This record gives sequence, structure tokens and C-alpha cells, in this order.
Amino acid sequence: MKSHIRRSGFTLVEVLIVVVILAILAATVIPQFATSTTDAKESALKFNLHSLRSQIEMYKLHHLGAAPKLISGSLPQLTSATNVNGDIGTPGPNFPYGPYILTALPPNPFTGKSVVTATTTFPPTAESGGGGWLYHEATGQIAPDTAACLNW
Repeated sequence: MKSHIRRSGFTLVEVLIVVVILAILAATVIPQFATSTTDAKESALKFNLHSLRSQIEMYKLHHLGAAPKLISGSLPQLTSATNVNGDIGTPGPNFPYGPYILTALPPNPFTGKSVVTATTTFPPTAESGGGGWLYHEATGQIAPDTAACLNW
């Protein structure tokens, strides 16, 4: 007596076809995730840049048109209380302005650095290598220290 036992399972060809289909899907989906990371960094950079520019303009309004001074790679007058001359002190009646940014300058999302480097021309023509922000102290203009985004 012959028994006909039917085996259930996938053949090697069926498994290979599924693997090929999954590889094709992965090849089309993964690059889209890579560009979404860049898009997120660009959005964060635009937001940080807008915030910095707005706060620098507010500082200039309170300080008779003078821009914050660049000191040791930062703009401490934006993160501290100041008087009309831009002197830093304890918040109160003698130092009524600021802080314009509560904690620290936001980092450049492409580099993760918040260091500020002086630039003699604006818009800047090249990145400094510092990776944070480029600042033109005479006018108070600021730009990202990232080659692809210098003219933002």
C-alpha cells in the first residue's frame, strides 16, 4: 500500500523570490529615509537660524542699535541680563534686558556645534571649519558655518 503523504512548506525557488522582492523594496525605501534625515536637519537649522536672528534684532532694539559682541566663540550678551550699554549683570532694575536665549546658543544641526566664529564679510564666502555659526559683529548678521548653507 502506497501512502501519499503531502509535505507542506515552501520550495527553495519560492523563498528566493520572496527574498528578491524584499531586497527590491528595501533598495527603494532606505534612500528615502536618508533624505528625510537631511530634511529634518535643514528644518532645524532654519528654525535655529530664525530664532537667533530674531533675538539679535531684539537685542539691537534694546541696545541703541548695537549688536551683541562676540566673546570667546559665543554671544554671552544674548544669554545674560544686560543694561542699555550691553554690560552683563544680575537681572534687575540695573540690568533690565535679556536674556534673549535662556540657556545656550542652539547648535548647528549639521555639525552639533554652537561655537560662533567671526566673519569679515556677509554673506560669508566660505565655512570657517568651526562648524557652528558665522557672525558678522558689525551688523549682527549670523549664518550657519556649513558650506551648503552659507547663504541662508
